[in-house]
Amino acid sequence: MSEPTRLTELSAVRLVEGYRKGEFSPVEVARAALERAERVQPDVNAFVRIDTESALVRARESEGRWRRGEPAGAVDGVPVTVKDILLMRGGPTLKGSRTISASAEGSWDEDAPSVARLREQGAVFLGKTTTPEFGWKGVTDSPLSGVTRNPYDLSRTAGGSSGGAAAAVALGAGPLALGTDGGGSVRIPAAFCGVFGLKPTYGRVPLYPASAFGTLAHVGPLTRDAADAALMLDVISGPDARDWSGLGPASGSFTDALAGGVRGLRVAYSASLGGQVAVQPGVARAVRRAMEGLAGLGAHVGEADPDFSDPVEAFHTLWFSGAARVTQRLGPRQREVLDPGLREIRELGARLSALDYLAAVDVRMDLGRRMGAFHERYDVLVTPSLPVTAFEAGVEVPGGSGYRRWTGWTPFTYPFNLTQQPAASVPVGVDGGGLPVGVQVVAARHRDDLVLRVGHALYEAGVAGVVPPRL
Repeated sequence: MSEPTRLTELSAVRLVEGYRKGEFSPVEVARAALERAERVQPDVNAFVRIDTESALVRARESEGRWRRGEPAGAVDGVPVTVKDILLMRGGPTLKGSRTISASAEGSWDEDAPSVARLREQGAVFLGKTTTPEFGWKGVTDSPLSGVTRNPYDLSRTAGGSSGGAAAAVALGAGPLALGTDGGGSVRIPAAFCGVFGLKPTYGRVPLYPASAFGTLAHVGPLTRDAADAALMLDVISGPDARDWSGLGPASGSFTDALAGGVRGLRVAYSASLGGQVAVQPGVARAVRRAMEGLAGLGAHVGEADPDFSDPVEAFHTLWFSGAARVTQRLGPRQREVLDPGLREIRELGARLSALDYLAAVDVRMDLGRRMGAFHERYDVLVTPSLPVTAFEAGVEVPGGSGYRRWTGWTPFTYPFNLTQQPAASVPVGVDGGGLPVGVQVVAARHRDDLVLRVGHALYEAGVAGVVPPRL
């Protein structure tokens, strides 16, 4: 059982069970995960830093606690990766940007709240994962760290902006990963890489420092399955005084909530948001099969579209303003080394007025009202996570699509950052070319338990999950 490739295929839930039973040790698991990370890194480029020495130190400490029967918490000894947007003490946080100096501005001495909660409960940090510059787009490439590639086809993108995190999980370089999601940045790479990705209700996972993209930005897990995401959310949703907008302690365990099943749930299936989105046939087929699976589990599945038109202009106003804010301190020479797309949208954002911003907030509030009414009729909304599967690596939009920005091919994800609802991408198969397809599950604000329960039911029934990549 201690052969490295086997250990790297185990879920976090299974690892903790194995530690408890003495089947294998945190040191064995850490070595296997680190070996896997080093082996796939040249091909995929999922990491900006692999922290071998410090990971093994933490693994040895964890091994001692398990030997004494005194684990520090629910994830003691479990390998975790952290997106290089979130602070993690002991190393720099460079955010994919040449404009941040590792020596002066990398914040070596402080953990983000989610990292702090994982550290307190004994997680083993393998390293930091790649991100586009300041997490600004839905694919993962940056002037600092280059292109992150898809584990299923190295010529294609892993998605973004948490592309390194999703690729690491898919490849067995740690079963748990921390990502951030401001417009789909957990769900997009989860869909492209065949893993589970959850954007919790805004504030459920505290965030510090506050994002320049404001209350669009969520922190969430990328994992092997919904059970691992629930385990991780139980840990990282712990309160932190540094986040003034945090929700405080959850009312119960997300892991305990998995057992409810979906029988009797009212599920609204929207294949194209009322004809607004053109979906690739292979994606549409996989998502429809998943809906049939939910119906077979006893859910009441009906086709229904939410009552809103594409809010992309309002999203752009808020997003471009955030881009201007995150780069505001930079001088002319530093701006010249920015990702050209980021430089373009920050210039657009700098020209927006306070009235423009507040008008976008009005759209956001109306969208939230509409979705609140929708969830009085339906427990969850299910859509494709994305209308496309992974496309060429190193570009912002699919070739020949005619899209100008990444939001053109992510119409199912960013609306639910505007509304702050919990939403997850669940892998439900592959298209004709063998590329993963995700289905998105959305629930009303504060009903993260429902999203996780639906995802878990799909895994338990064999509807969710894809064969791992064999790099």
